Amino acid sequence: MPFTRPARPVRAALPALLALPSLLAAPAAAAGPAAPEGALSIRLLEIPANRVDDVRAQRFIVDHVNPGTTFTRRLELRSTSDRPQQVQVYAAAAGIDHGRFTFAPERAQNELTSWIRLDRPAVTLPPNGSARVKATVAVPAGASRQERYAVIWAQTAAPTGAGAGISVVNRVGIRVYLDVGPGGEPPSDFRVSEVVPQRTGDGRPALVARVANTGQRALDLDGTLMLTGGPSSLSAGPFPVSTGTTLAPGGQADVTVVTGADLPDGPWRFRLELASGWVERTAEGTLTFPARAGSRGLPAALDGPVRRTTVAAVLVVGLAGAAAWIVRRRLRARRVLFRRPC
Repeated sequence: MPFTRPARPVRAALPALLALPSLLAAPAAAAGPAAPEGALSIRLLEIPANRVDDVRAQRFIVDHVNPGTTFTRRLELRSTSDRPQQVQVYAAAAGIDHGRFTFAPERAQNELTSWIRLDRPAVTLPPNGSARVKATVAVPAGASRQERYAVIWAQTAAPTGAGAGISVVNRVGIRVYLDVGPGGEPPSDFRVSEVVPQRTGDGRPALVARVANTGQRALDLDGTLMLTGGPSSLSAGPFPVSTGTTLAPGGQADVTVVTGADLPDGPWRFRLELASGWVERTAEGTLTFPARAGSRGLPAALDGPVRRTTVAAVLVVGLAGAAAWIVRRRLRARRVLFRRPC
């Protein structure tokens, strides 16, 4: 299995890279309609060994490094066109705003993009062919502690035929989530604070969950909803979470699941499983969908947090009672031990 070593030996912060020959990375985004002569795609060819089971790291460059670290990632560009394609490869700024990963216009730069260098900024892809590009990320020794965002884009331009100088620009990219700071990686975590059943404007039952990022790394949320115990013991699902929700540290946003149009109102038992990379959380409870299209129902009754709180309270009360009983027994023993004879 091939390995790629970082430019500097940073074993603790940057483990060995594993090749990813069969993982097709989803593009960060595409600008403009698909080119008529064929599609362009980009994917990662390797992943840090300590993130091999992290789904996000299989699609994006997700890493934590110490200041002064330099590392590389190999990318593959592929074309399905029957003609050669001229592809430009570059890094551009990105961010997170209102629960979405946002892309800066054109080739706007930020601090992270100034650290990224591509060994081949322009590539000619043969018909139905591919090419590899190496990205080198050199973090300055004086870089501050922070998570930064960018996108490595592959871009083509094709004439529209509508007139001279008019082209359709298509680009696909791989997101970069790079956390910089001394020591180990900051923790990632999130919580579901509220779940509200709804009906969409066309009458389909839906669930909206409010999620807060309580960790120190960005999150890309995905998951499924399962419904059980409905009218006549019906079950339904799993239904996929609508993708595209990205939370910055300290941020919060709504996650939506749209279900089948023919589901009855309920009541239902629900199980909402959400995940971002290694972090998984589950919310369970009871809900009833509203009857009218375009309306919101009452918030679902969540039983997970209540159950944990109740168990904790019982344990505290039980431990306090046991401690009081032990103290009373010891006091009685001391009184018997030091009692003088009459």
